[in-house]
Amino acid sequence: MDKLTGKADAGRMISESGSALDRLLREGARRLLQAALDNEVTEYLAKMGHRQTEDGRREVVRNGRLPERELVTGVGPVAIHQPRVRHRESEARFTSRILPPFMRRVPSVDALIPALYLKGISTGDFAEALEAILGPNASGLSATNIVRLKEGWKADYEAWTARDLTGKRYVYWWADGIYFNVRLDPERPCMLVIMGTLEDGTKELVAVWDGIRESTESWKEVLRDLKARGLRDAPQLAVGDGALGFWAALAEEFPGVRVQRCWVHKTANVLDKLPKSVQPYAKKLIHEMYLSPTKDDAWAAYRRFRSEFEAKYPKATECLRKDEDVLFTFYDFPAEHWRHIRTTNPIESAFATVRHRTRQTKGCGSRLATLTMVFKLALEAERHWRKLNGSQILADVIQGVLFVDGVMKKAA
Repeated sequence: MDKLTGKADAGRMISESGSALDRLLREGARRLLQAALDNEVTEYLAKMGHRQTEDGRREVVRNGRLPERELVTGVGPVAIHQPRVRHRESEARFTSRILPPFMRRVPSVDALIPALYLKGISTGDFAEALEAILGPNASGLSATNIVRLKEGWKADYEAWTARDLTGKRYVYWWADGIYFNVRLDPERPCMLVIMGTLEDGTKELVAVWDGIRESTESWKEVLRDLKARGLRDAPQLAVGDGALGFWAALAEEFPGVRVQRCWVHKTANVLDKLPKSVQPYAKKLIHEMYLSPTKDDAWAAYRRFRSEFEAKYPKATECLRKDEDVLFTFYDFPAEHWRHIRTTNPIESAFATVRHRTRQTKGCGSRLATLTMVFKLALEAERHWRKLNGSQILADVIQGVLFVDGVMKKAA
């Protein structure tokens, strides 16, 4: 009995200690944020100190504080008294860059909501999940508000798809069509996705589009929309699966773009046409093709594969042969970029989570819900995409510098 009592006391002490720590963290966060807001206003007043009214008084002054405002943070709710600033004789307004008007949740919490939803947490379970993470007093995150947030994703998506692309310059594109289940739609929607690399090596989402399968016409709509919003320069290289209608659309809308077939898709397609007993050896030969240090070595591995498998497994060798002219394009680009441009893995890995979400719910309720979910997931994933290796060489790629087996060819 004493042991049980001791364990209960220990558990109670741990719980009380945890609660005290939570309170301490919230108070520390509150003080830091309050100090930052006060300092921001002080700096603004100092900057505007030279401005005076007609009667010689300061035109910009502190004017008390706004009503208390509760902000939901990663350590729970934090109460803030935001300073108020008054412009005596002008219509100008001071807007805090730290805590903009109407913000009720820090961005990390807004990121948490779609992350949980996309990982399989249903709307009805959100209250319990968020309470476990943010504490029982986390306000503004009820199931009803979660539904409102999900509805707001549509507006976010529409604003994003209307953004101006004037001046954007992408060096590489990855394109893929990703299928999902929708409970209220008999057809599986295909989300057409393009990722791109900017001149500084940063990867970003270029397009997410609700297409009719992977048809050429659907891809034309995507590319024409990009051009209509100001995109003028075509990428130097596009990477994708051979089954896409993307290639015909690309040739029409952005002619001259170099093409690289995805080796992950190609490997899977070839192995699917071979018996399991020979697949390990065949896979080894395929790896030799795209992991060889030179294009000549890659072609030697290609010819070896065909000579060993063509007689017995013509469908497998034909699958490889039909794309032979666009399998080794990456050798004409910097070796530092090879690992990035041989496959569409950047897209595949980014959308693994959304596929998990659709399995958890046996498909979303509508095409729109699927589209906005894909969009929110992609934006969250985009924050963690790292730059290309050798990003400083991208300027040379744009200029059309010749690379042979991944090495820049020096001028004679």
